[in-house]
Amino acid sequence: MTNRTPGSPTGHGTPPRATEHQPRRRTSPAHDVADHHASQRHPPALRHVPAGRHGTARDHRTADPATGTPRLPGTSHRSAPHRSAPRRRPHLPVPARRLLTLSLLAGLLLSGSAGPALAGTPSAPPKLRPTAPPAEAPRPAATPESAPAATPEAAPAAPAATPDPTDIRSRIEALPGMRVVAERPAATGYRFFELGYRQPVDHRHPGKGTFEQRLTLLHKSLRRPTVLYTTGYEVGSDPAFRAEPTRLVDGNQISTEHRYFGTSRPDRPDRPDWSKLDIRQAAGDHHRIIRAFKKLYSGAWLTTGGSKGGMAGVYHRRFYPHDADGTVVYGAPNNTDDRDDTAYDRFLGQVGTPACRSALRAAQREALVRREEMAGRYDRWAREEGQTFHTLGSADKAYELAVLRLPLMFWMYSGADGCASVPAPTATTDELYRWVDGVSRFPVYTDRSLASVLPYFHQLGTQLGYVQFDTAHLAGLLRHPGIQQVRNYVPRDIPLRFQPDAMPDIDRWVRRHGRELLFVYGENDTARAEPFRLGSGSRDSAVRLAPGANHRARIADLTPEDAADATATVRRWAGQH
Repeated sequence: MTNRTPGSPTGHGTPPRATEHQPRRRTSPAHDVADHHASQRHPPALRHVPAGRHGTARDHRTADPATGTPRLPGTSHRSAPHRSAPRRRPHLPVPARRLLTLSLLAGLLLSGSAGPALAGTPSAPPKLRPTAPPAEAPRPAATPESAPAATPEAAPAAPAATPDPTDIRSRIEALPGMRVVAERPAATGYRFFELGYRQPVDHRHPGKGTFEQRLTLLHKSLRRPTVLYTTGYEVGSDPAFRAEPTRLVDGNQISTEHRYFGTSRPDRPDRPDWSKLDIRQAAGDHHRIIRAFKKLYSGAWLTTGGSKGGMAGVYHRRFYPHDADGTVVYGAPNNTDDRDDTAYDRFLGQVGTPACRSALRAAQREALVRREEMAGRYDRWAREEGQTFHTLGSADKAYELAVLRLPLMFWMYSGADGCASVPAPTATTDELYRWVDGVSRFPVYTDRSLASVLPYFHQLGTQLGYVQFDTAHLAGLLRHPGIQQVRNYVPRDIPLRFQPDAMPDIDRWVRRHGRELLFVYGENDTARAEPFRLGSGSRDSAVRLAPGANHRARIADLTPEDAADATATVRRWAGQH
């Protein structure tokens, strides 16, 4: 696979359906918020730059005992040159779920974690994998734990069954710190477990308290590759969900809930220590999970995630580069300078057609011209639903913020096909209200939704960064200066101290030492404004662009040539042809 940075195709296609890396669980506005933020930051133009190869042939082949598929141990290295390029403003100090994540994330996410640079770190040597453990004993399809087996009323009690040490559940339960919460029915050939794993609150000082991190495991075989799917937020519990890399390699999948989200919170959720919510601590979580499960799954390991989850996957590889044989990252923004948002303004000024961009700006202005009626309706809805706006301050402030984020959210999740649905200035207020709500998601800005993704906003305000868009075309219509600042999303009693070196450190590592990294972006995705970039030190890595796609872009949406190349690369990383 050739290292490259994405090109800028001129054609526009229809936005792809929901992808495996970002399952469409828009059950709550919280996920819209988060995913919305994750799609922001970097040079607007991404060019494909071919690069030379520096490879080591894989000479020793072994057949996968489970499938007979040849497996190629070792690693391959390629280097790729990279191109990068950088509105300055002074620095300022996304389930209720997938819905809030998608909406907020689209405008909030922008960066990474701190840590010492790895300058001069040599490339990892080829990996030698331990001998695979014996296959676990076959077992019938799982049944819910809550459904005990029926027995005749008068029958004597049967003696308790002795746990089978070769059964996968017994092996999981034997892992230190691991707890099987439930086993749920799964497709034929799979078993699905909900797990709890005891993690240190502070990996630097493991003795200072622990918390239980929620995981799920979709088990296929001890001898198949294993994929760690990093959500970046809460973790779902759908046994049918398989991320795209998991399907490509027909492997096992471990899905992780990000620390401080959902139930994966410190032992004192009423007074969490927010200083332990950073990218390096989360990377430590993922490292310990992989280390624990490698006692069972000795085959190849891949990591993957979309948007904020993809960012977390990159951060994990930066601090623990040898944990995985390859990483597939979808729609991940890379904000290296939180003071400079011009890349986003340029992107929104060029994406799509001039007619569509003009219609969007006109609808945005009209939504503010009709503020009294529109915001009044929003406020009435909130009161009827028992929703409040204490965090943002008022329904009017929340409404203004929703309108400011319209272009960002539109291109992340609607795209070119949505241009025909943009209401004209002559549209009725009902039509305009429904459209704004459909794009920006009014529930996202309520206290209930914001509380569910508070850890996300804390990360934005301390390391990841947050975008603020140019508002010159809305002059005279705005009432709340500074409403785009991330500080507005976090209660004032929670400190936010930004670490400006965190994301540049990640960016340098990717360009100087990153290896086995595949970045996939959609042509119309706002996250493409500031993407991850490759450099002269990047090895066996690539950045790919899906024509006409949005924030849900995946490998299947790439051009046929790029999709075939990317698929072959993922399977090679997994030790397959």
